[in-house]
Amino acid sequence: MRLMTSPFPALLTAVDCSLLATGIDWDAIRVPRSIGVRCLDVLGGRSAAVVEDPRESALYWFIAPGASAGWDVAHTRPLGTTQYLVVPPLHRAAGPGLHWRIRPVEGRLITDARALRAAVEDVIGPPGAPNTTARRAT
Repeated sequence: MRLMTSPFPALLTAVDCSLLATGIDWDAIRVPRSIGVRCLDVLGGRSAAVVEDPRESALYWFIAPGASAGWDVAHTRPLGTTQYLVVPPLHRAAGPGLHWRIRPVEGRLITDARALRAAVEDVIGPPGAPNTTARRAT
């Protein structure tokens, strides 16, 4: 499985991580760790690969290219065209530092964007609804 099929080589970053362009082979969604770990429970087996960045206290899901266009889910940040994501080497499945919370095994890199949106909204509440949990989570 390849994380990148772009003709541009990945830029190596600290400790064998790669800086990869989003919006080509995949987009990504940044979710605060406090919300993301609960999203993992909601998604269960529907979650594909997830990168955890303890330094930023965030989880990143990979979604289909273009799927982040118009993404407007509270407490999250889409990464699409003209943006980049630092990705750990495939063997790094634990910290300290940047690592795969869920490794991309058997070709499972992309999480369905609708399922991820539903999981986040399940955790923080639907758009426009008052939710004290979401306020505490960020």
